[in-house]
Amino acid sequence: MALRIAVAQFNAVVGDLPGNVERIVECATRAKARGADLLLTPELALCGYPPEDLLLRQDFYGACDAALENLADRVSGITLVVGHPEARNGRSYNAATVLRDGRRLATYHKFRLPNYEVFDEERYFDAGDAACVVDIDGVRCGINICADIWETGAADMACRAGADLLLVLNASPCHLEKQALRTRVLGERVASTGIPAVYANLVGGQDELVFDGGSFALDAQGEVCMRLPQFEEALGLVEYDAGTLRSDEMAVVLGPEAEAYQALVLGVRDYLGKNGFPGAIIGLSGGIDSALTLAVAVDALGPEKVRAVMMPSPYTAQMSLDDSRAMIETLGVRYDEIPIAPAMDTFAAMLESQFAGLPADTTEENLQARIRGMILMALSNKTGALVLTTGNKSEMAVGYCTLYGDMAGGFAVIKDVYKTLVYRLARYRNSLSPVIPENIIVRPPSAELKPDQTDQDSLPPYDILDAIVKAYMEDDRSPRDIIAAGLPEEAVRKVVRLLRIAEYKRRQAPVGIRITQRGFGKDWRYPITNRYRDES
Repeated sequence: MALRIAVAQFNAVVGDLPGNVERIVECATRAKARGADLLLTPELALCGYPPEDLLLRQDFYGACDAALENLADRVSGITLVVGHPEARNGRSYNAATVLRDGRRLATYHKFRLPNYEVFDEERYFDAGDAACVVDIDGVRCGINICADIWETGAADMACRAGADLLLVLNASPCHLEKQALRTRVLGERVASTGIPAVYANLVGGQDELVFDGGSFALDAQGEVCMRLPQFEEALGLVEYDAGTLRSDEMAVVLGPEAEAYQALVLGVRDYLGKNGFPGAIIGLSGGIDSALTLAVAVDALGPEKVRAVMMPSPYTAQMSLDDSRAMIETLGVRYDEIPIAPAMDTFAAMLESQFAGLPADTTEENLQARIRGMILMALSNKTGALVLTTGNKSEMAVGYCTLYGDMAGGFAVIKDVYKTLVYRLARYRNSLSPVIPENIIVRPPSAELKPDQTDQDSLPPYDILDAIVKAYMEDDRSPRDIIAAGLPEEAVRKVVRLLRIAEYKRRQAPVGIRITQRGFGKDWRYPITNRYRDES
């Protein structure tokens, strides 16, 4: 018998139980209109993912139970598989319940609880220990949830319990090129069980995480037979008939630059939109980081919700002003220039007696950054718009940033974007339509805090810096291993030292979008006070 399965790839909001119920009801209505027999939702679709310490509140479980009952009462004529948290008999579970015409047919409890990268599920949930296979219109459907398919065990249990088809609910956050990894891992489960699988993934931004959708289905031979778009909501349809899956929906898999850029756009749109900020403010410098951040913000929010502020100092090159003005004219956002020389003079006079006899150094440079940060935050306080910071991952790694200066703001758009990738993303964005002036892309990067300054006065070339940071921070390789791999020893030891001593700065940085397998957020938890040295 044929079973038509609709996959609801939608943007749930954490804690918005009434809103998420409405979205699922809407998806069910559309699915029924397309002739679907079953609607598959993402992991914890009812409450959004990840709910974090909301899961420590018993009232939250009660509210989720009530929302599930409301959903069950409002949908008829189609079977729903809904992800939700469940508390029973003193234990808490990451659950998926099968609903039909107001009745609960079965509930599955997640078997594998991830406790790595950004995941903390062992903090909140107890592990399930039983398969769940439900007969839906003559097809025996086994249910798994996300991490269940990343290891052996849960899918095999469903197969042994007689499943003909595997339905997998997911809240799998993106990192670059993760879609290929998901396909390979689910393919391993299909190969071991011999049964096809349908993978429904969440889409949307949630604090530092971005869920990219890309839901898909694999036939019994492990071939992709359905794929939904990345970074947008979609309702897909796949048909199971006598062991075979068929679908007419096959979205393209994005390349790494497109994937990264769309993740940033969605992350900004949802962070501001879901938290109710009326718009964004960005401090322009004439450099590539603020230019890319501005392009992302305009693509995410529209030019009417973005304001750019240029705060030139006596060290700001005319080229920086000209390039910023050119970009503003192209994008059509509000633009203001507020020179900071008067504030610099005032601070110099205030501190003259305190600094008497001491040479000028980075203190004066940092004052410039903090003056700019104070101006941006004043505008934010007055208007309610959120300041988007413009620091990249390379700078965050080595502390090439100023506390309460360029780090001042509410959301760090490119916090997990290496400088080398910043350049690639600028080129990618310009391939869609030219918005970033070529001068900004080709000129040597500079903080412009003193005459003739460039980043490479203080840092190794960015291709070397980024390779060292990735090897040490993402791959956990020792300095000796990195040097043995061919990177220059002096640069390796300098970068590792800077990375270590900048931890106190990173702890005070705003939350930012994660696009790599390991970012400076939930999955980086090194102590600030730390005397371990691995540089020998």
